[in-house]
Amino acid sequence: MFLSGHGPLVAVLQEALTRDEYRRLNGTERKGAIKQRVKPFIQNVHHFRDEGVRSDAPPFDHVVIFDEAQRAWNREKTADFMKRKKGHAGFAQSEPEFLISYLDRHNSWAVVVCLVGGGQEIHTGEAGIGAWLEAVRCAFPNWRTYVSPDLSGSEYAATAFIDALDGVVPLERDATLHPSTSMRSFRSEKVSAFVTALLDCDGDRAREMLGHVTEPTPCIGSWGSRRIRARVTTSRTRRRSSRSRGSRWTGPASPGTLTCGWLTADGGTIPFGATCGRMSTSLTGSGTC
Repeated sequence: MFLSGHGPLVAVLQEALTRDEYRRLNGTERKGAIKQRVKPFIQNVHHFRDEGVRSDAPPFDHVVIFDEAQRAWNREKTADFMKRKKGHAGFAQSEPEFLISYLDRHNSWAVVVCLVGGGQEIHTGEAGIGAWLEAVRCAFPNWRTYVSPDLSGSEYAATAFIDALDGVVPLERDATLHPSTSMRSFRSEKVSAFVTALLDCDGDRAREMLGHVTEPTPCIGSWGSRRIRARVTTSRTRRRSSRSRGSRWTGPASPGTLTCGWLTADGGTIPFGATCGRMSTSLTGSGTC
């Protein structure tokens, strides 16, 4: 079962699988009937949680995949939600701890797969991957845990939690658990490493990674890109054109002003060379493209 807290994503995946199966069957079965078979495999994580609250029985599935597991709620956020929205006062578990406990009801076996991204806890109460590791350490020491060595990277903020697991639960590190190629930016694999070094204030590493980024990229200014330059530099002439299929920005790609900003760490700067349109800068100020 694949679980996500992203409602639109759940709807899109359910519809995509429904259409695929409909084509495979050459239209011999109604889409509505097909979707009813698809829904149990792609669910909203909150619906899955609520089912575990309503019943003491284990879930039907033994393998559950949690998308964006780092955004699961901490104990305070979960308790507040369960009290206000569900009428369950005194709820004393974080979302990771409860979801693991739900799978732990199986007498035979169960597998929890957490898909996580670094530095993506963006809302109040999102606990991070550390909450899952802490739940295993405190409440489920009999569970065998597998982690990627890359999870010790600074962007995941999980090193202390992993170290705390050692000697307490069966823990194995497996490099194959880290998908190293981004499907969203497969032509610029080094960009993520560059941004991580930049945020860690590691100037030497940032310069090294920048040397590997040979193509223009929106992450660092999209210099030389006529389309992006038109978006950020034509404030006097741009206009928004709304159409039935969406909206788009239009305007001539004339020169304008682009602020590159300051990179500070304890009051200092991290200069490194970059070219932005027709401007060269160390990314410590602003200039004109």
